[in-house]
Amino acid sequence: QVQLVESGGGLVQAGGSLRLSCAASGRTFSSYAMGWFRQAPGEEREFVAAISWSGARIYGAVSVKGRFTISRDNAKNTVYLQMNSLKPEDTAVYYCAASASFTGRDQRWYDYWGQGTQVTVSS
Repeated sequence: QVQLVESGGGLVQAGGSLRLSCAASGRTFSSYAMGWFRQAPGEEREFVAAISWSGARIYGAVSVKGRFTISRDNAKNTVYLQMNSLKPEDTAVYYCAASASFTGRDQRWYDYWGQGTQVTVSS
């Protein structure tokens, strides 16, 4: 069982930056691939970025390429999403998720989800 708690969301102006954190409970965090997803009002939840258990493989959505960076610190049981050059269309609830068997964008393969943190980007 893995429990995930996101933090770091908030209100920021367009062009600004935020760093989201996702703290995981449990001693097996380092064996899970991690992902970030987001859901804007009235929209389906979508993939943002994913990182393998070791950090060797990283995937990102085209919409955030060059602006968002996913990373992890297994010693701290934490995964991060550094978000730069934020745009109003990045406004959403951001969720982190853990997968025991998959690294990538398919949400069906993620076993555990956090409650989400709100990111609002004003124009």
